[in-house]
Amino acid sequence: MTASTRPVYLKLRDMIAAAIIDGTYPEGSMLPSVRALAAEQGANPLTVAKAYQQFQLDGLVEVQRGVGMMVAPGARAWLLDAEKKRFLQNEWPEVLARIARLGLRVNDLLDNTVPSA
Repeated sequence: MTASTRPVYLKLRDMIAAAIIDGTYPEGSMLPSVRALAAEQGANPLTVAKAYQQFQLDGLVEVQRGVGMMVAPGARAWLLDAEKKRFLQNEWPEVLARIARLGLRVNDLLDNTVPSA
């Protein structure tokens, strides 16, 4: 599934996961309310709720009735591990094939230079 065909709730889920991994939402912090995130992203609140639901099912957020959702302890490590696995299984093979197709070498990648023709 390409990024353009991916459902909006999965795009939102990926965005929230990235924010937890990069520390924007550290463990123990509150996530934006469904309504606030929907307004910020121009999304339907039901779509945001669906994105949040998966975090609840995975135990990555703790719901405090009347308060909101808090990032659960261990969420960052769990998400980081899951994202690494997803990258290596789904994205890396395509990247590696493109590197080979372009004839890039390790030094080209490390130096961030384009080899001369």
